[in-house]
Amino acid sequence: MAITLAEEIMLLSLDDESGSAKQRQAAGWAVSGGILLELVLAGRVSVVGKHLELTDTTPTGDQLLDSRTVLIETWLRGRKQRRVTDWLTRDQAKAVGAALESLCKRGVVVEEKHKALGVFPMRRYPEADGAVETELRERLRAVVLGGAEPDTRTAGLIALIHSAKLHRLAFPDGPRKQVAARMGEVAAGQWAAESVRAALRDMQAAMVAVTVVTATMAGS
Repeated sequence: MAITLAEEIMLLSLDDESGSAKQRQAAGWAVSGGILLELVLAGRVSVVGKHLELTDTTPTGDQLLDSRTVLIETWLRGRKQRRVTDWLTRDQAKAVGAALESLCKRGVVVEEKHKALGVFPMRRYPEADGAVETELRERLRAVVLGGAEPDTRTAGLIALIHSAKLHRLAFPDGPRKQVAARMGEVAAGQWAAESVRAALRDMQAAMVAVTVVTATMAGS
């Protein structure tokens, strides 16, 4: 079963024991960016400089991706392009929920509802099928720690994790400097067509800009 980049990032962020999301805000940017990168790879959207353009509305067959294509089409209605930062800001929180819902439908995780302190409603997403995450982590380990050459999607995933500084989610016990250095090397490598890698660089720049603004507002 192939899951999307966004779902892979979401799965890495879920605590295996509690089912709660770790580094939820940073993961949100990466999940939203993962959906965009999937759509770029599928030829449905393009990212040029600071702007997002919809190039093809043909369904991909994946509900998570196709639902975002519809939302982007509505968001862009009457305009040829809008800023990537505006889309990421708009979508990052909702993208997390959409990725979790998709993982539930695939049977990878299950949703558990409870009340914190008996009052506040909470949701947790413990794994129902640990084989998916095991395969994912083994694939990342082979590339980042084992030096294997990544395929396009794995390289894109590593680049997203690296740009969102989610190294510890992917390698909680790995050597930090080695992990960060290798992820940076993969992110900068010749793993896809230049148009795709340029789109990812533009998305990364947008993610950094949005994160800086968010952190500044939180600290003010």
